[in-house]
Amino acid sequence: MNDAPSGPSLRDRQKAATRDEILRAVGRRLETTSLEDLSFAEIAAEAKVGERTVYRHFPTKEALLGAFWAWIQTQAVARDKPPAQPIREAAPPHADTQKPMRILLATDAWEPQVNGVVRTLTRVVQELRAMGHQVEVVSPDQFKTFPLPTYPEIKVAIGAYEPVQERFKAFEPEAIHIATEVPIGLAARRICVEWKLPFTTSYHTRFPEYVSARLPVPLAAGYAYMKWFHKPSGRLMVATPTMRDELSRHGFRNISSWSRGVDTELFHPRRPDEPDLFEGLPRPIFLYVGRVAVEKNIDAFLGLDLPGSKVVVGDGPQKEELAAKHPGVVFTGFKSGAELAAHYACADVFVFPSLTDTFGLVILEAMATGTPVAAYPAPGPIDIIPGSGAGVLAKSATEGLREACLECLTLDRGKVRAFAETFSWRNCAEDFLRNLQPYPEPEKTRFWRRLRRLARVRRRPKAA
Repeated sequence: MNDAPSGPSLRDRQKAATRDEILRAVGRRLETTSLEDLSFAEIAAEAKVGERTVYRHFPTKEALLGAFWAWIQTQAVARDKPPAQPIREAAPPHADTQKPMRILLATDAWEPQVNGVVRTLTRVVQELRAMGHQVEVVSPDQFKTFPLPTYPEIKVAIGAYEPVQERFKAFEPEAIHIATEVPIGLAARRICVEWKLPFTTSYHTRFPEYVSARLPVPLAAGYAYMKWFHKPSGRLMVATPTMRDELSRHGFRNISSWSRGVDTELFHPRRPDEPDLFEGLPRPIFLYVGRVAVEKNIDAFLGLDLPGSKVVVGDGPQKEELAAKHPGVVFTGFKSGAELAAHYACADVFVFPSLTDTFGLVILEAMATGTPVAAYPAPGPIDIIPGSGAGVLAKSATEGLREACLECLTLDRGKVRAFAETFSWRNCAEDFLRNLQPYPEPEKTRFWRRLRRLARVRRRPKAA
């Protein structure tokens, strides 16, 4: 008897192929059709399948769009101007934000992931709790998950909808914020829309550009999904004016500012009694810190003709490739806490070559140690650096980074540190609170009371 495990059956493979073709058809249709006008009949015709076949795979439009977004993300990692609308510069404080609230945060980005989104969310939660608010975080570590290919530290939640629904019922939030657009965020959005609960969202990554650069998926498809996701949000929080303007041109609405902060106690200039971590390396030291992945454009930095030494701090799927291509570069691997702060403080220039970030917290971390920043004029650097005296921008998105690096060597490190001290996590948390859309009294009390009553009715044993 053959006990060897068998692979997927022919029928299973055919179903998977049909599903993928339907999702590819969605991407093609979104090149010429708006999300609102997208119909199952058009998708079926584009995929060359029957309309009933589309419905069998995806019973609702929401299920179809959720599957499409998850699919293009998986495909991406496996491969490793309308008039601007008025922008809300600062949300007026809501009366409920002046007293302690129950705030639910739904996010697919959380510890142990290490990135700017996670650092922002964890620090804001700490500040909110210190201010007296109760914060319930719904994150991937509370679910069964699977790792994304080539990104094993990024875990994707499985079967999130019903558990997230139970978390809503148990916590009875007064304000809800959805930080990400994938499984946990999708589940929270669905609950808010179905239950008619006000909520806010935030835009942390330029994922449409990331996907479009690597796959035959049109940029319009990614933006169509993101607009669909954020449309019911009371406020869409973004970190910089450049991102506000960019999203406004793409047709997003209700956009609000949400500042960022930096821990100026952890990230501080090197003190006389602290060792030089780069002793023995030719000076000056040009440093990069962050994920070592293709979307960070690190090769543009490593290929520059610069004096001294280049150092890369971080891990990621492109590390081995870049180390082989640039044998003279020092790759230290992942660092955190005081050790990471010391690497910033011992460098002469921090280089930020990314064109896809929406802010770049590492910029503020470097500046807090007194290390000036050279960067391309992309969202984040273009909002932070001009006029700061704390860094220099390249002349374009493709040229001038070398000159910016060399000019940074002439900047006053004391002035760099002073600029970073103007950012704080408390201000970041206060911005977040002002942007929230709390469920007004007495509606929230009536809603949760009614939901509890319905739950009790459903639990009663049926009469014999």
